[in-house]
Order: sequence, then C-alpha cells, then structure tokens
Amino acid sequence: MQYTKIDIETWDRKELFRLYTGKLKIRMELTVDMDVTKLLQFTKKQGLRFYPTMIWAVSKMINSREEFKYAYDENGDLIRWEFVSPSYTDFNPETEKFVKFITEYTDDFSAFYNRVVEDCKKHKNESGFLPNQPKNNFDISCLPWVRYNNLSLAIESEEKSLFPIVIWGKYQEENGKMLMPVTTSVHHAVSDGFHLSRFFNELQTLIDNIEQAIVGACPQTMGKD
Repeated sequence: MQYTKIDIETWDRKELFRLYTGKLKIRMELTVDMDVTKLLQFTKKQGLRFYPTMIWAVSKMINSREEFKYAYDENGDLIRWEFVSPSYTDFNPETEKFVKFITEYTDDFSAFYNRVVEDCKKHKNESGFLPNQPKNNFDISCLPWVRYNNLSLAIESEEKSLFPIVIWGKYQEENGKMLMPVTTSVHHAVSDGFHLSRFFNELQTLIDNIEQAIVGACPQTMGKD
C-alpha cells in the first residue's frame, strides 16, 4: 500500500485543513437522486449484479480525485493514499445481519467485479466487522429497502477519519427514469462543496456511459444472480 506524506506547511489547503480539524470540525453530506436507468439496463443485459457494479462505479470516482484519499498514518501525520478500496456491507436476509469487509480496488472492472462476488460468497455466513482489514479504505453501505429523500449520519468515533462515506437506497421508477438516492459524506478539512458536487456530476456521467467506461470486461466470466 503506497502513500504520500503531506507537508501541511507547504500545502495550499493548510489554513482550511487546520480550521476544520481544529476549532470547527465539520463533515458535509449531500443526498442526490441519481438516474441509474442505463446502469440497470447494462447489468440486466450482461447478466450482472447491480450492487458490485455500483460499488465499482463509486470506487472509480472516489479514486479519480485526490481529495477523497487523505488519511492519517500511525503517527498521526497526514498522508494521501495511492488508491483506496471500498469497505462495504453485505446483508444476509436469512439472519437479518450484515458483514462488513474490504475488497481491494482495481480499475479493471472485470477483475474487481469478480473479487466482490467471491468475497461476498466467502463471507456470506459471517457478521459484523471483519478484523485485520487494510487501512486504505472508505465506507460504502446500502439501504435497498427504502427510497429516501434525506439521510443523516451521526458519527461518534475516537478514530479520526478523513475518508468519504457513500450510501444509496432503493431505486424506483419516476417519469420513465429509475432514480436512486445516493448520500455522500465528506470531511470539510479535505473537501469543499465544489468537490462534493463534482463527485455526483462525474458519477452520473460515468453511469450514463457505463458501457464505454467498462472496456475489456468479460461478462461471461462473472457471477450472476
């Protein structure tokens, strides 16, 4: 796992970083209705699962921007990871419990999709947070049972985290489109409203052009529902 140590004194975000990690600790969150019509059409056409495909799309966007890859090392120094992997939940409807684990990210859709499918199979009967997970991760969760208008996160933790959190809900048809609420929370120390808005805009563009984005994928080798 490679990362770059940040010299805060020469960093162009020094003042904002110190303000939002000191006197004024702020996380921003925004919920947007995303049009996932083309993503659903693509997964249905290719016989793919929606959840792993959406995890890849979100992970690709998170990794495309530096502001989402900041963290602290074991000494409390600010670093920026070369890449971050999704730490996501998988729900077991039989036990009504979830397991949370990390699948290492790669931009290669086919490789990543297969990793997620295999990891979900491997951890199907487990629950809770799996131990000994990599530190270069960000949070993903899903509420597929309800389409919401707003989601509020109350975060109380002794561990300092700068990583984003991405959650999405149930998709439903509205005016001929399949809309799905997506909530993203970011730390204001490393991201502004501009960065948060850009994430949603670029994610929508990726979803709208999903077939072109997934170059070289081999659907016939991937797990199906």
